[in-house]
Amino acid sequence: MKEIQTVGIFGLGALGTLYARLLTHGLGKEQVLVLADAKRIARYESEGIYYNGERCDFRYVNVETHTEPLDLLLFAVKFGALETAMERCRHLVTPETTLISVLNGVSSEEVLGHTFAPEQIVWCVAQKMTARKEGNQVTVRPEGELALGIPEGYDPKHLRRVTTLFDSIAFPYSLPADIRTHMWSKLLCNVGTNQPTMVFSCGFGALQQPGKPREIMFASMREVVQVANAEGIPLSEEDVAHWVSIVDAFPPDSETSMRQDGKNRQKSEVELFAGTIRRLAAKHGISVPANDWLYEQVQKIEAEY
Repeated sequence: MKEIQTVGIFGLGALGTLYARLLTHGLGKEQVLVLADAKRIARYESEGIYYNGERCDFRYVNVETHTEPLDLLLFAVKFGALETAMERCRHLVTPETTLISVLNGVSSEEVLGHTFAPEQIVWCVAQKMTARKEGNQVTVRPEGELALGIPEGYDPKHLRRVTTLFDSIAFPYSLPADIRTHMWSKLLCNVGTNQPTMVFSCGFGALQQPGKPREIMFASMREVVQVANAEGIPLSEEDVAHWVSIVDAFPPDSETSMRQDGKNRQKSEVELFAGTIRRLAAKHGISVPANDWLYEQVQKIEAEY
């Protein structure tokens, strides 16, 4: 396959901004297209997007009128917006386009595979960062990395294409031995951190010290291990300890995406987290009281918007 020369990014939240900045810095402004409609572009150009206090110099491109296919397309929207994002970008995708989703959960690659060829999709986990967007201000500390991979038996050409690009621009990434298990491991982290911080209206600091938020974090993570094992995914207490050690090193005042959803009175991704665990737990006859409680509390919060 030819090398990646043009990259499109759909979604300019905290992670979209992070990766637009890294890729623009590495490839150059003309090669990285931040895709949006005309109204959003006008707002971005008028108000600016700021990354850690510095205004970003992005190439904004109207997704509705741009016609040249992309070599790499990265989706950075909320899960509920993925179907719409795919439809809006469909005309920019050819069989040679490589696709990446940085969405939370373990479902977005499957959803992409219903519309595009599964072999085009490089499976991905965005990890080891804290990223916050308030208005036009994005704060990321630290930047973390993308964990990449493909399921066993898939042609690795699209994965090799992405890693070749990332190596050439010093883009941070890792290659877990089993990407499916690693995605479940990151789901464990999201279940245990995102939901308590929304329910208890706190940042990572409350998860780093003894108290109810930390207790719920551990309990909900261990329920993910049980459900994952029932699904044939070999998670263990080691995965819990691994992610807690990462969480304990985050800046105490940094926040999860669900904490930001609660502050902004926006619908959260609780269905991707507790929702997923509850549905699979019911399938296997497993009790998940911590995730049941978190799910119910988030429903109450969102009902008051």
